[in-house]
Amino acid sequence: MTNPTPPDIVRCAYLELVVTDLAASRRFYVEVLGLTVTAEDDTHVYLRTLEEFIHHNLVLRQGPVAAAAALAFRVRTPEDVDRAEEYFTALGCRTERRREGFVRGIGDAVRVVDPLGFPYEFFHHVDHVDRLAWRYDLYTPGALVRLDHFNQVTPDVPRGRDYLEGLGFRVTEDIRDADGVTYAAWLHRKDTVHDTALTGGDGPRLHHIAFSTHEKHNIIAICDMLGALRMSDVIERGPGRHGVSNAFYLYIRDPDGHRVEIYTQDYYTGDPDNPVVTWDVHDNQRRDWWGNPVVPSWYTEASTVLDLDGNPQPVAHRDEPSELAVTIGADGFSYTREGDAEKGFKLGSQL
Repeated sequence: MTNPTPPDIVRCAYLELVVTDLAASRRFYVEVLGLTVTAEDDTHVYLRTLEEFIHHNLVLRQGPVAAAAALAFRVRTPEDVDRAEEYFTALGCRTERRREGFVRGIGDAVRVVDPLGFPYEFFHHVDHVDRLAWRYDLYTPGALVRLDHFNQVTPDVPRGRDYLEGLGFRVTEDIRDADGVTYAAWLHRKDTVHDTALTGGDGPRLHHIAFSTHEKHNIIAICDMLGALRMSDVIERGPGRHGVSNAFYLYIRDPDGHRVEIYTQDYYTGDPDNPVVTWDVHDNQRRDWWGNPVVPSWYTEASTVLDLDGNPQPVAHRDEPSELAVTIGADGFSYTREGDAEKGFKLGSQL
């Protein structure tokens, strides 16, 4: 029997997120971050970014346990939904198909529990809404304009990388050590650094969802606003510039602790021979180009993911070394220039 053809994935499209206080989460994502409400009811809020024309990029659903219910990808044709169902069935994964869609605004879709234990959705048909790119009267100083990527925590990054490459993703960057351990990998379908990334750790868990701004000054504006609102405690890490991806970043936590990255200015990856960039795990500029510390929570905390029945997925332990343990973040005990003497002036998790 020949292996089935994988679906032609266009891009990451939306995340369904279970929240425990819908009103508080709505305030955070709409009033603070400025996402646009497409639709809402007593138990759901459907949100989109300013340049989006599909129905939503984020669904907030009221529920008893904060978790990620679906990481959704748009596929190129209606037939690719069939291909997704066939592909994951052949892998022995559980699938569920709903011709009317699982959420408002989405048509025929299939959800699967993939080989890594994540709830993926694949869809083509979607309701169109007004693209607000030209509505500059609606722009805030920190305007979020696109959904950029997901980041997934999994114990075995090489296994996850092989699976996603089989699904049609291409690797742009990774982090390794001299012993051959892979700590993280970035994979894309659209022509940016990633649509999803794999971070080595106990999983399956969702590390974060990322939204793009146009410029880095938009991220600074978000930081200033959070300070003015006396919400600086939601800032977990940043602002800063990544070595991996070269993007400017900020990590914040929503009312349930779900991590959101605000992200801008990575690079084009669309050529077929786009080279893979490999970083040494001991290079303290890989995670922050300026060598600033990576807080321990960024490595250890992540969101629960659900199975197709809405139950939390069990978490498996990562047996290989953790990036936090081998580097103590980017704290001066890794190197800036290979061969230099160690310097410990940057305070990291050793405190």
